[in-house]
Amino acid sequence: MSNDDKQNKTHRLILMPSGRKGDVPHGITLLDAARSLGVELEAICGGRQTCGRCQVVHERGTFAKHGITSGDDHLSAPGENEIAYAAAHDIDLSQRRLACAAQVIGDVLISVPPESQAHKQVVRKDARDITIRLDPAVRLVYVEVEPAEMDGVSDWQRLQAALASQWDLTDVTIDHVVLIDLQQALRDGDWALTVTLWKNREVIRVMPGYVDELIGLAVDVGSTTIAGYLCDLLSGRIIATESMMNPQIRYGEDLMSRVSYGNTEPQGVNRLNRAVIKAINDLARAVTDKAEIDSRSITDSVLVGNTVMHHLLLGIDPVQLGAAPFALAISDTLDLNARDLGLSAFHPAAKAHILPCIAGHVGADNVAVLLAELPNLDDHVTLIVDIGTNAEILLGNRDRLLSASSPTGPAFEGAQILHGQRAAAGAIERVRIDVEEGTTRYKTVGDDRWSDQVAEGESLTATGICGSGIIEIVGELFLNRLIDSTGLFADDADQRHPAVRQTGRIKEFVLVSGTQTAAGSEIVVTQNDIRQIQLAKGALYAGVRLLMDRLGVDHVDRIKLAGAFGSYIDPFYAMLIGLIPDCELENVEPVGNAAGDGARIALLNVSQREIARQESRKVDYVETAIEPDFQAYFVDAMDLPHQSDPFPHLVDYLPPRQPRSSRSTRRHRRA
Repeated sequence: MSNDDKQNKTHRLILMPSGRKGDVPHGITLLDAARSLGVELEAICGGRQTCGRCQVVHERGTFAKHGITSGDDHLSAPGENEIAYAAAHDIDLSQRRLACAAQVIGDVLISVPPESQAHKQVVRKDARDITIRLDPAVRLVYVEVEPAEMDGVSDWQRLQAALASQWDLTDVTIDHVVLIDLQQALRDGDWALTVTLWKNREVIRVMPGYVDELIGLAVDVGSTTIAGYLCDLLSGRIIATESMMNPQIRYGEDLMSRVSYGNTEPQGVNRLNRAVIKAINDLARAVTDKAEIDSRSITDSVLVGNTVMHHLLLGIDPVQLGAAPFALAISDTLDLNARDLGLSAFHPAAKAHILPCIAGHVGADNVAVLLAELPNLDDHVTLIVDIGTNAEILLGNRDRLLSASSPTGPAFEGAQILHGQRAAAGAIERVRIDVEEGTTRYKTVGDDRWSDQVAEGESLTATGICGSGIIEIVGELFLNRLIDSTGLFADDADQRHPAVRQTGRIKEFVLVSGTQTAAGSEIVVTQNDIRQIQLAKGALYAGVRLLMDRLGVDHVDRIKLAGAFGSYIDPFYAMLIGLIPDCELENVEPVGNAAGDGARIALLNVSQREIARQESRKVDYVETAIEPDFQAYFVDAMDLPHQSDPFPHLVDYLPPRQPRSSRSTRRHRRA
């Protein structure tokens, strides 16, 4: 390749987990390329290859979703300085590179570890105070064992006799890895032991003397976020919580992309499995480090996730979930040895319980939500929506409960939005537009001030728009009649607000000027951004409408918004754009990470595991993918808030409905 060709050539760069992508010049360093795409990396040394803060991971393989192959030779070879730094700091350059040294010479997909990100991810999955009757699957018993004598009785037999005589526990077995430690523990404790029992039938830990520590971990394995809740199983209290991005996101932002990756890459399923197992191990170490205890103190755990996460956690190829009839390998509960899953951070004999799945696209996380929110015990018709890349829906009451899954896609996570991003510091999360004043104000994650409250000389730097922000923007544009119910900018929108401008044949809204952003460029909301939100909310509403039909109701009494994203949506704006059906606004309630709460309930009370199993079998599942009415409901739900469904609780805010002929003409012109 000539120097002129190199100078003009560009390559596709994909940056995970942010999802930012773009074409960058041949030979540019990863550090400069990332910055050009609005992704800031730590680089204290200013790119001199001396601080090592900008380490990134070069992901290799074919990524069909992004349309690239990220090859070994698509980054420049390490130079002398990088090799010297790696040798001095024990860095494997086949796994990690310094972004300030590596040059882009081909299409490449890069993962940026959390420690290398200048703007660390803000993950919002906090635990709620809920009442749980304490009855864990594991318990502690203290025993005093008869010392060994010349009678041929083994140490294990002596412990069995002590358990029987002192605790009336018979037919107890012992895990092999615990048996290895038994003799030394007996002698270190002067023949007194604290034994950890699982379901009163298996010894899974022995500790010399008297010990009163019993630790468990509840884990919600989300497709975007993994959240862990470290619990004291003696008191039921949460000791510490920790969350992290699911590293599988580098292989696909949505579930079907990961199914496809596992199906098309020879080692795809293994990579996806190893990634999530490593993440749970890292999470366990992080949450126990926060509590200043050893992660090997974890003796019991409960794990939940959607069906694809469930299968990948188990190392099962989820390919059958990608096409009808969407068959699960297993839907029942599982009690496993944590070590068999590869959970090496836990105690070697720790247990892992996995809640049941309901159907091909409604998983154990939805069962956990059922445990936490108990719509099956309520007389009122309750709608529970866990909004993510795949929205899971529960609808019903004590008489009947239905579930479904709707493919909302990653738009609510900031993907497919021009300036979208996840909820990191600097992401715009609240927006207000004033047509009379011609102003726009906003709030960003990590700052309580509105943009018009910033003192002179200070700044409120915006980096992009997160999910709650894009919902409010669309809602505000509609509320102020800058867009109509079809989502199109009004003909006179650019005359009514100075932030609306014409770009070619379409209009867009300038949310933030270039002087107020981290990268120095504008943050705008395009017609396509609005359409992506319409597509996502339309899919969710269509799923809800199908369930309402099946249940035979034309309204819901209560709505609960679950999940990290659902917790930060303003119910008014969610209803205004038609993300959820009409309801008394005071009866729309964010419930936090209900899946994590359900996992914690099952961790702290063993009988809840059987209740979950029984109740999951009573739920009627509706497969939206094969429902003949889904497409019609989806098309109707594309409008704001809806083409025909009434929203009486928003009557004071909604413009008059357009005549059908006018609406049809606009659609024809758009097509």
